[in-house]
Amino acid sequence: MDEPSTLLTLGGLAIIAVTVGLLMWNRLSPIVVMSLVPLLGALLVGFGPSDLVEFFDSGVAQVMNVVVMFIFAILFFGILSDAGLFDPIVRGLILLTRGKVVLVSVGTALMGVVAHMDGAGATTFLLTIPALLPLYQALNMSRYLLLLLLALSAGIINMVPWGGPLGRAASVTGIDPGELYRPLIPLQIVGLVLIVTLAVLLGLREKSRIAKKVAAGEVQAADDVEVRSFADDFAARQAEQRAEIAATMRGSRAVYWANVVLALSIIGLMLADILPPALAFLIGVGIALPLNFRGSDLQMERVRAHAPNALMMGAVILAAAVFLGVLNESQMLESVALSFLTVIPDGLGPNLHLVMASFGVPMDLLTSTDAYYFSVLPLVEATSSQFGVGTAEAAHAMLVGNIIGTFVSPFSPALWLALGLSGANLGTHLRYSFFIVWGFSLMMLVAGLVLGLFSITT
Repeated sequence: MDEPSTLLTLGGLAIIAVTVGLLMWNRLSPIVVMSLVPLLGALLVGFGPSDLVEFFDSGVAQVMNVVVMFIFAILFFGILSDAGLFDPIVRGLILLTRGKVVLVSVGTALMGVVAHMDGAGATTFLLTIPALLPLYQALNMSRYLLLLLLALSAGIINMVPWGGPLGRAASVTGIDPGELYRPLIPLQIVGLVLIVTLAVLLGLREKSRIAKKVAAGEVQAADDVEVRSFADDFAARQAEQRAEIAATMRGSRAVYWANVVLALSIIGLMLADILPPALAFLIGVGIALPLNFRGSDLQMERVRAHAPNALMMGAVILAAAVFLGVLNESQMLESVALSFLTVIPDGLGPNLHLVMASFGVPMDLLTSTDAYYFSVLPLVEATSSQFGVGTAEAAHAMLVGNIIGTFVSPFSPALWLALGLSGANLGTHLRYSFFIVWGFSLMMLVAGLVLGLFSITT
């Protein structure tokens, strides 16, 4: 084993600490932080401009496939959302609840799963909260139960390759997003079973709470809610919001079902490893645009409409390429990891990734998604690898431990949107949801151990 360099260790620790600190401070864009901090750190350590170019080229090569995937995945699902692909499913789930508290809880979890298929938290909350909040209020159900169930179901689905966390993990580890995702599919299935089970239990608890308030005369019983009106209101709102877009689209039922087939085909080609994710979504966008919009002007208008989201994610990943390139190619990360080996207890080292993963949800309160995946994950992976832990195993553990807590993190912009839409506040949301979310995350880690995604070394 090579001896760590004191200068490289101090430089690497300084870059990581300053990067995490600035990202947590939330006064500077991740693009600014992850591009300038590592470059300045490398210069101070003694590297020259030619070295920086080499570091950048290496980092860009590592993340380029992920950048392309993100850009076209966001465009693809944005176009399908314009076409109203998920609206009938959500409306149908509202009708299936029949105004029963337990069924509403289960339906909420399932709606979160469907709505989050595009991997965008903002879309999920915009689609579900306005549709469900009036129903929750009519049934005297807590809006914080609504937020909790949506946060958990979105966290499970957020493991998809076009979701932010897995894309970040893929760019850090250099593993193809599809390859990193496929072993997670059985865990997602387990997660869906767990969220439905939890929704039933929470629904029963909520039903009991409401019954006590009714008995105390605090609220009136609401056993005869007209659910169809809520479903119709949802459909009307969605139609109103997309009225201008719909006027320019091909709106027949045949086109709708063609969109369904297209979405399933693109995802199937990717998951079956027939096409890499970047190419699959590129082809999907190429088909979805003329399928739904006539003429190049209308097609490019929709591309421009979704371009800001695509550009934002692509720019963050490319900025992270500088961070990753500097730490990896300068040997700073390896030196930091080797230095850590001298202070880690012998029994902890081989299981460091699991220990860190078990605190993934609390870390959501302390670090942003970018800080966790671009700063903490590389360090844990580099240290764990010294004990023979595979890169994919470390990435899976860190991902599973953290991803369920995405929407209890104050660093998540989508959470603030959800709080605004529901009229909730962060403090009450955390008190209501935090320990349930953390416990759910730990159950997912146990399920990952049972499924062989990672293992405990004794």
